[in-house]
Amino acid sequence: MDLKFCYPGVGYSVESILEFTKEGLTGFWSEPLFFFFPQLDRNGFLSGTTEERRLYLTGFFTEYAAQIKDELTEKIDAYNRRWQENRASVIAALEEAFDTDLTDEFSDLCARITFNPISPRYLEDHAFDVFYKNSDKGALGVSLHEIIHFVWFLVWQRHFHDDPRDYETPHLKWVFSEMAVEPVMRDERLASLNPYYASKSCVYPYFYTLEIQGEKLLDHLYDMYRSMPIDRFMRCGYDYCLEHEQQIREHIEKSEKGEG
Repeated sequence: MDLKFCYPGVGYSVESILEFTKEGLTGFWSEPLFFFFPQLDRNGFLSGTTEERRLYLTGFFTEYAAQIKDELTEKIDAYNRRWQENRASVIAALEEAFDTDLTDEFSDLCARITFNPISPRYLEDHAFDVFYKNSDKGALGVSLHEIIHFVWFLVWQRHFHDDPRDYETPHLKWVFSEMAVEPVMRDERLASLNPYYASKSCVYPYFYTLEIQGEKLLDHLYDMYRSMPIDRFMRCGYDYCLEHEQQIREHIEKSEKGEG
């Protein structure tokens, strides 16, 4: 396993931002953009067509990128250096967590540095996004979250041989995979490298507040995770989510609308 950070350019950032500010999504997904870039004309942007938004963002971030050119270069170097310094310990922790040999897996992982505060992952491309405002420690923390997804679905597919299209939102397998990052991240070898773990922001915030039958969901999943092999945890954890799917989805919906 290996990872390389790169900067794919303004056009890539623009398309990524458009994906998370499109019609039908709540402010949970779009508001971080305006928080980190208050210079943007929020109302003007949101009232525009997709093409108008694209042109506006392209102009804004072309100028912005030129102003921070040296900073971007420094961040690429710092992010890559931080990963290489901790690569061996991360791989060892993940191999133990997932009971699998990663020697010949994911040698081409790519972390794309973007201006989008949201960091999606793309399983087929072996790629994910990292917001450029992260420190080198923060970039590693984000990367750990995303790398866990890649290993999770590699092992999941080996056991269940199901349709990879179910690994994406809004499918429950995607929801469960987002929850499961936190129990895996409790390993001190990983938690100590991720500043977002300490601040309880290494998974979506609404998972920390979700309780089922009076018990914190993440604590329940961790108890399951540490008491059984990974393949059984995947099955039992998913069955648990199926059993409580309505409550889980209602909690997510209310939280994303700011009602939770």
